[in-house]
Amino acid sequence: MSSCEKLIEVELPSNQIASDQVFVDVQTADAALAGLYSGLRDNSPFAGDQSGRLLGLYTDDLDFYSTTATNGLPEISQNLQNDSNASIYTDWSTSYKQIYVANAILEGIEKSKSISQADRNRIKGEALMVRSMLLLYLQQVYGDIPYPTTTDYQVNQSISKTDKAQVLIQLIEDLKESISLLQDNYRNTERIFPNRKMAELLLAKVYLLEGRWVEAELLLKGIIQSPLYQFQNDITKVFNKSGSHILWQLKPKNSGDGTKESGIYYFNNSAPSMTALSTGLVNAFYPADLRKQYWMAPVTFNGTTWYRAEKYKNRTANTTEYSIIARLEEVYLLLAETLVQQNKIDEALFYLNKTRQRAAIPSLALPLSKEEALSEIILENRREFFTEMGHRFFDLKRVGKLDTSIQGKPNWKSFHKLWPIPQQDILLNPNLKPQNEGY
Repeated sequence: MSSCEKLIEVELPSNQIASDQVFVDVQTADAALAGLYSGLRDNSPFAGDQSGRLLGLYTDDLDFYSTTATNGLPEISQNLQNDSNASIYTDWSTSYKQIYVANAILEGIEKSKSISQADRNRIKGEALMVRSMLLLYLQQVYGDIPYPTTTDYQVNQSISKTDKAQVLIQLIEDLKESISLLQDNYRNTERIFPNRKMAELLLAKVYLLEGRWVEAELLLKGIIQSPLYQFQNDITKVFNKSGSHILWQLKPKNSGDGTKESGIYYFNNSAPSMTALSTGLVNAFYPADLRKQYWMAPVTFNGTTWYRAEKYKNRTANTTEYSIIARLEEVYLLLAETLVQQNKIDEALFYLNKTRQRAAIPSLALPLSKEEALSEIILENRREFFTEMGHRFFDLKRVGKLDTSIQGKPNWKSFHKLWPIPQQDILLNPNLKPQNEGY
């Protein structure tokens, strides 16, 4: 047996290094972290061609036109999705793939003895924040979900679901730890890596889901008051990568590449081949709204006019646009929501009116009831964030208006507030049962 030892020892491929070697120095550890961000950009719900389109079709911001697509999008657009839907499986599996990478980084940095404490804190804080962001997304879309914290396949192959309440509790703990480890200052001037304020924004979102308005308000005001950020008053510069209103953005893979958003919604001189902005969305804008002028483009063909999303404009030779994950306008509107929930409607109007004033539409004024103010915030979120990261779905769900706002869509049922857990994963791990209601 000993004479055959060399024959059964499998060496690593020449383009890989062992995980224990990755965390010997900060350069290789940062390379692992960069791989996580590349995965988010290329294949995750936060890639520019994934959740924005999926959830835009699922709600009411996008209409679907393809007659040949076999990727599960036709069913999602008609609320006919099932547990074998290809797009839903991709959404679920790519999320957990990136969570696995984040867990590998967390395990590696925990064992490292040769990297400085400051760098260990930063790397751990970023990986925790990314894992939390992915798990928050999954919880909102799928309900009770697995919450893996290890790369051990013996644990993960039989992991059970964690109920929603416990997921949110764990997310709060993880995000608090991330905040304690990260710094406010960005480690890159282009803001392509998250900082403490990004983790605070995520924690504020969890607090909103739990109705913890005061705690959310403190976090959101802290972000707005930070000297790192300044509201962008020029509508034409909102999607410029150099803006100080950006909390976090992802850089395209190759220099000069357009963002995924710039290509996926584009059509011209023809009928839409895949998606177009819905009539309901287009009609939600005042005629003079500058966002309608600069962020969407009419396309007329054979006497019919459609609108495409035109937030990102550089499809080639791109030097000015990255995919934005979070921007200050979201903080303003979330703060307005927390204030309204506390009946501080007068104070909330200042934050709600910022995006309206920039868009050159009338400011809102008192008297305004709590219900009216919340409806206006949801409407303003729709006009500000269409096709961005599934905002419409999450905003409606958070304030309990998903059923009443989307029920006019074909085949909508109340249980559609959640997507089914993919059948393929339930077959591999029966502990993921029971399947979500209705599927």
